[in-house]
Amino acid sequence: MISLLIYRVLLLLLSPLVVILLLIRSKNNKAYRQRLSERFGFFPNQAAKQGGIVVHAASVGEVIALKSFIEKLLLTYPQLPITVTSFTPTGSAQINKLFGERVQHGYLPLDLWPCTVLFLRRLKPKTIIFMETELWPNLIAQCSKQKIKLLLINGRLSKKSLHSYAKISPLITPCLNRFDKILCQSQENLEHFLQLGSDSNRCINSGNLKFDISINNQVMAKKAELSELLFQTTESHNANGKNDNKPNRTLWLVASTHEGDEAIALNAFKKLLIQYPDLLLVLVPRHPERFDQVAKLCLTQGFTLARRSENTQLNNQQVWLLDSLGELMAAFDLSNIVTMGGSFSEIGGHNPLEPALFAKPIIVGHNMSNFNEIMQQLREEDGIIELSINEPANQLVEQVSNLLQQPTQQQLLGEKALKVVLANQGASERSLNEVKKLLSATTNSIESNQ
Repeated sequence: MISLLIYRVLLLLLSPLVVILLLIRSKNNKAYRQRLSERFGFFPNQAAKQGGIVVHAASVGEVIALKSFIEKLLLTYPQLPITVTSFTPTGSAQINKLFGERVQHGYLPLDLWPCTVLFLRRLKPKTIIFMETELWPNLIAQCSKQKIKLLLINGRLSKKSLHSYAKISPLITPCLNRFDKILCQSQENLEHFLQLGSDSNRCINSGNLKFDISINNQVMAKKAELSELLFQTTESHNANGKNDNKPNRTLWLVASTHEGDEAIALNAFKKLLIQYPDLLLVLVPRHPERFDQVAKLCLTQGFTLARRSENTQLNNQQVWLLDSLGELMAAFDLSNIVTMGGSFSEIGGHNPLEPALFAKPIIVGHNMSNFNEIMQQLREEDGIIELSINEPANQLVEQVSNLLQQPTQQQLLGEKALKVVLANQGASERSLNEVKKLLSATTNSIESNQ
């Protein structure tokens, strides 16, 4: 069984391999070989302000989910430095895009004792906030020893993760019980944390942060930018009486795709084009290193292709590849029908709440295990279409075709999905209240010791 000491030794021994893996990954994405010093605890800003709040958002999805919460931190604690860390280059880019100079930013270091020591020495935070299942046993142990408050928000622990962590419970259970509070995104997740040995006094069900998404000016600006590239536009008037340019082609968006998803979508699209020759398929790969691979797949299968990175206006191309970052939310708004990638394999799907926010009809594959509670609520409201595991391409043809023929059904399905989003918002505010309690306790402790 793995204890913290064995974990530290193993990571030290494996650290050269970790660096090699980062360099290998950088073959397709050069950002992985940049800023390597940050991976070893050297926070990029030598003049970084100390004594604030650190929030860790591993990658793009987590950054987007945390946006509302981080905005609340910035408003509530203007006197404290807010540091937002990530572990992936795409997450880093999203942080810079959303928050710019309003936050301090760097990579969270590898969970090696010397690296985490340097990181904590540079920032000296009052509180570190982790999200979902981001557990860094060494860093968390050091924080606990230094009396740095620890908060896990939007806690998520699937059945699969529960079984995996149970095998190393001597490492994970003490790690969980070093958190001052664990805010779980659902009752089911809370029960899983308790089964893993979390102290029941530390765990509460605070709801899912991913419901607390909103449409902001950046999304609307991106929408206008993308609209300019679409083949022709028709001018309409929105509820405020302002002009609102909309593409005159029907858009089927397949979002956050992984290996295999594009092949299924293209197979279905080939059949749909027979009946709907003006249909535009928009593909958005989850990982930037796959952009070229997906482009090649489209061309090999005989489709005409436009790439967002080329920044040229679409004419009669059949597929639009969004090989860009930070534009998916705008693309949701422009689409007519959305299919979520990662749901046709063991990936477990991606967040259906983002297209739901724009009241879009959503189709998913057979595996949305990453979003069990969200899916249950969408099912109860009849706000989503789920496919079975058999012949997904043929099922996509049927479901997309049905929606294209029934605009009223498209609208109704989207409205039901939006209803689920609006009914479950508020987790960001509840998480903020827990931060206030922790910081208040820290202040009182300092004052009592003076």
